[in-house]
Amino acid sequence: MNDRSSEGARILVVDDKEDNTRLLADLLSCDGYSVETASSGRAALDSVDRCAPDLVLLDVVMPGMSGLQVLRQLRADSRFAMLPIVLVTALDPDTERINGLEAGADDFLTKPINGPELLARVRTLMRVKHLFDQVEAQAVKLKELNSDLERRVAVKVAEVERLSKLKRFLAPQVAARIAGNDMEAVLASQRAQIAVVFFDLRGFTAFSERSEPEDVMQVLQEFHDAIGTEAQRFAGTIERFVGDGAMVFFNAPEPYPILA
Repeated sequence: MNDRSSEGARILVVDDKEDNTRLLADLLSCDGYSVETASSGRAALDSVDRCAPDLVLLDVVMPGMSGLQVLRQLRADSRFAMLPIVLVTALDPDTERINGLEAGADDFLTKPINGPELLARVRTLMRVKHLFDQVEAQAVKLKELNSDLERRVAVKVAEVERLSKLKRFLAPQVAARIAGNDMEAVLASQRAQIAVVFFDLRGFTAFSERSEPEDVMQVLQEFHDAIGTEAQRFAGTIERFVGDGAMVFFNAPEPYPILA
């Protein structure tokens, strides 16, 4: 029975001997893998870049570019840092194992190839690769979720900041709709009974002429705070502050229930 991790998996077989390539390809194809072949180190690098295999079976001794050279070049590319690569060699396994580990090999097979051993090692590495791909996909998804959360939080923070500023001059309901980008409804043409109240401090001019600037500013601050508090209490919209005067609209731009 085929291992589930073999479904759809692509394996690149690299060997300069056609008989070896055909043997490995037949064994892997019978186990459900999709197989590509390359007969040289340069062709192997081109195939990896083109077809993005899930695993590479790489012969060590080849003319031109050896398997170890191919391995080192692949590991130098961040795209293939986690690509499972199995070295296949007819040389002394102990010596080649040390050289292969230093170059970044994941496993080793000794020629002549033992079919059951080959398939067992491939299945094991494919399970590891499958788990790694799942972790990578989850990391990408988590990054997307975090980015979306950051964006939504930034929108809400901006809305709260806008609402805080608007509440200084508008009725809370109106400020909330503007902060929530409901401008069309707020600016829509409508008819409503409104009341306009103008406040003025009696004798302020004379008071300001004979008082210290700090005292004048203190009185104006208390006056503005009081007007703002009462306007919000009765759902009014502050139209303007002019020195010691203020104008407030009630029931505009739409009627709201007066708070007790």
